[in-house]
Formats: sequence, C-alpha cells, structure tokens
Amino acid sequence: MVGSAKVLRLFKTLHRTRQQVFKNDNKALDAARKKINEEFKKNKNETSPEKIEKLIKIGCDVELILRKSVIQGIHTDHNTLKLVPRKDLLIENNPYCDTPSQKP
Repeated sequence: MVGSAKVLRLFKTLHRTRQQVFKNDNKALDAARKKINEEFKKNKNETSPEKIEKLIKIGCDVELILRKSVIQGIHTDHNTLKLVPRKDLLIENNPYCDTPSQKP
C-alpha cells in the first residue's frame, strides 16, 4: 500500500500549506480545511492505481499553486487592500527601481 502512504503525506502537506497560506484568516482556513477533507472523502474508495496517481498529481499541483501564488490581502480602508506576502514568496523578487536606466 505505497499509494496510501503517498495519499496520507499529501493530505498532511495540504493542511500544513493551508495553515501557512491562510494564517490569521479563520474563514479561509475553515473553508480550505473543509474543501481538502471533502475531496479526500469523495475519493477515499478509489482503487484504480492510475486514477489514484492522477488524483495525487492534482493534489500536488494544488499545493504548489497555493504555496507559490496565493498572497493574503487585508482590507485597511474602504478601497484599500494591504498585501501580506509570505517571506518565501519574496525570495526571487527584484527590487523596484522608479528611475529608468539611461541608454548610452
């Protein structure tokens, strides 16, 4: 049952990622928890190794998208949103330069 170990590892990884990505947002944390649990329960009786591998691939892709693409936003005013990126998202970020470079 190597597949079941992979499924359990993915389940735990998704929940850890959910906790990091939606930190301090109880509504999003709860919604993501419910969605993860719902998807795993819906497919818990799957026996086809090909289908299980496909579902694992989808779950891994979802985890990667959550980890690499989701940034929290906080409403600070009526029309203002403050973005709160995690430090791991800013690793490859280039600093902004508001003065254009001069061409020779």
